[in-house]
Amino acid sequence: MAPKQLIVAALLAFAAPIAPDEATAQGGGRSGKDVVESVCFTCHGTGAQGAPKIGDRKAWSSRASQGLTSLTQHALKGIRQMPPHGGNPGLTDLEIGRAITYMVNQSGGRWVEPTSVTAIAAERTGEQVVQAQCAKCHQAGVGGAPKIGDRDAWTPRLGQGVDNAVRSAIRGHGGMPARGGMADLTDAEIRRAITYMFNPGVSLKDDSPGARSTTDVAAAAAAKTDAKHVTVGGIEIYLGLVPAETLRAYPKESVEGSMHGGVPRGAGYYHANVSLFDSTSKAPITDARVEIQIEQPGLTRESKTLAPMTINNGASYGNYLRMRGKGDYLITVRVRKLGSAAAIEAKFQHRLY
Repeated sequence: MAPKQLIVAALLAFAAPIAPDEATAQGGGRSGKDVVESVCFTCHGTGAQGAPKIGDRKAWSSRASQGLTSLTQHALKGIRQMPPHGGNPGLTDLEIGRAITYMVNQSGGRWVEPTSVTAIAAERTGEQVVQAQCAKCHQAGVGGAPKIGDRDAWTPRLGQGVDNAVRSAIRGHGGMPARGGMADLTDAEIRRAITYMFNPGVSLKDDSPGARSTTDVAAAAAAKTDAKHVTVGGIEIYLGLVPAETLRAYPKESVEGSMHGGVPRGAGYYHANVSLFDSTSKAPITDARVEIQIEQPGLTRESKTLAPMTINNGASYGNYLRMRGKGDYLITVRVRKLGSAAAIEAKFQHRLY
């Protein structure tokens, strides 16, 4: 039963009505100022029924932290005393987004008013956010912005942790406006974008002498990623992380009690388990050299060689690593098959709560 547990781990408001003919097409629409003055001011101008009052920085700050996408969805679906679509079916999604942006900006924000409904989208990956906005400055390092993938430039900025960097991006600093100039970015999307720029996507590398590395962009396009499972370079890689305290509870005679020299004592230890399979034949890969690195951007880094394990038909490799606190971690798994000079590299994101 215990081996099975390790295998599983590896797989792991708007109140006043308006006439319908006043509304315009979704792609056009009125400005946020027009919508607020003709519609939203009824409640938001006075703070009626608990609506955040325009100009109240504290009331709007907590709401702005959710991003335009989330706030727009609240207005469309209705929240607390505000009915769905703000009680105004004639208002378009875009007009609602613009009105929210205007009220945020009148209350201390520096958002950019959306120009199309596609700007009010579902949650995006870090790579999508970076390609859509951040790369405009961070690709070439415009105005001193740290370049994408330049760890030396990002490390001091992440010295106080990712949370601090996220807060800085939300507020805006230097030449960068609040939320990078994209009002619809949520806090979570900003976090993903920062993490991605520190350590872009999934990459393939040939690090043999004289060999050329495949770019991160090409590797990301070639890889299929799903949580802690990626397919890259013809190999399916499964990553599992199990707290050491979980393994300490197993019977002393269990295989988990003695592998890798025994379960380490102390807080923050995790058993990392990597399973490898050929992506075409699904056959287990038992002759690889596997290394893992767990890094808390700008704070800690630890690397280990993973030892072959007897579970999962011999396709698994494991060892203990330590994560020294809550926050975001970047996990890099490097795999080199026997007889191959080329290594593949898969990168995962993990958040410890």
